[in-house]
Amino acid sequence: MAFLIIFLVALAISAVGFHRYIWFISIGYGFSIAGIGAALLIYFGITGGLTAVSIVMAALLIVYGLRLGGYLLAREYRSSSYHQVMQQAIDNGKHVKLPLKLLTWVGCALLYACEASPIAFRLQNHAGTDAVAIVGAAIMGAGILLESAADLTKNRFKQQHPHRFCDVGLFRLVRCPNYLGEIVTWTGVFVSGVTILSGAWQWIAAIGGYLCICWIMFGGARRLELRQNKEYGSDPAYQHYTKHTPILIPFIPLYSVANAKWLIG
Repeated sequence: MAFLIIFLVALAISAVGFHRYIWFISIGYGFSIAGIGAALLIYFGITGGLTAVSIVMAALLIVYGLRLGGYLLAREYRSSSYHQVMQQAIDNGKHVKLPLKLLTWVGCALLYACEASPIAFRLQNHAGTDAVAIVGAAIMGAGILLESAADLTKNRFKQQHPHRFCDVGLFRLVRCPNYLGEIVTWTGVFVSGVTILSGAWQWIAAIGGYLCICWIMFGGARRLELRQNKEYGSDPAYQHYTKHTPILIPFIPLYSVANAKWLIG
């Protein structure tokens, strides 16, 4: 029942993608996650079963979703350069047929529900607070802070240096710290559920959601790398930066995913 509720919430909110196709996976994503967090608090607040750690994690979903959705919405309307890049890089939906839009809508809503499913299943299974849940919540919070700091750093940097690649702050650690923060966030959510998941369905939903979002983040890093290679490829400073700074995972000498066939889609 809990999964059905969060799926329906994600389905309702991500429907904004019918207004603009890219919103299925951007603004619709952020606000869907916030809606899922709110729905969990309301439903289990009424039916019973909320615990301290589940309240914290549901609240973190709301914080995560509102911050991301708000950030993307503001960037969509305030940044003309970003809007132009996205228009060139991603189909604006004008030529996407309705059946594909419907498939994207349902698929995205299902993914968002699967990502948050460990929290929903913890509540549904009436699991109490344990050390793994606390660790998962801490990891989740760290990921949200990391992603927020990375977005803030890049936004401020681009205001001062609109035509230069960002290589300050967290961008000295990896080239895509915002995507790293996303992975850390959902790693925390997944970790929080490993002691309470029950039955094949719950494991499939939790693992599927986690692996899909990680794959999507690597795909996002690949697309960003290709755009930056095109824009800054002739800059010796950029070449030095890319050869000495991992693209996504700190301290792992993976400097490029541009040619990764498993990320092409």
